[in-house]
Amino acid sequence: MAEYQTRKAQHKVDAVQEMTSEFSQYDGFIFTDYRGMTVEQITTLRNQLREKEAAYRVVKNRFAKIVMSDLKHEGTNDNLVGPTAVALTSGEDASSLASKILFEFSKGSPLQIKGAYLDGKLFSKEEIEAYSKLPTRLELIASLMGTMKAPLSKLARTLQAVADAKGGNTEN
Repeated sequence: MAEYQTRKAQHKVDAVQEMTSEFSQYDGFIFTDYRGMTVEQITTLRNQLREKEAAYRVVKNRFAKIVMSDLKHEGTNDNLVGPTAVALTSGEDASSLASKILFEFSKGSPLQIKGAYLDGKLFSKEEIEAYSKLPTRLELIASLMGTMKAPLSKLARTLQAVADAKGGNTEN
């Protein structure tokens, strides 16, 4: 008896391959429900994310599940239910900025964040919301540099004041 095999339409195979090649360029995936959003809102959101080097794609869940499985991103199937769009990010700062944009955008639109898969870890909606509130790596470095610079600036002003005072006494 012959073994049963499902036939796969070539256009579907091509779509999955194309999605796999695009998704393989990214290491962060933030899953959203875009139900109720207008085309104008989605376009605005895409433009905001593109400025931060992120992409926003509406996906077919069945294809996305195959792609995520092929890329060894396990555990994402729970986020691929219902109308789904994915924010694609590459790098820690891009993921942080994209999550901030998505949560800010969701305040004035029907957009809902479902969860995320960042750097090999699965995040719930609550966890990704907390992540979005953290400062980026660059913001932390700038803060650290400001903190380190403050005592040196104070020392320099103090030494300058001493030098000015001594310089002013010799003129009298």
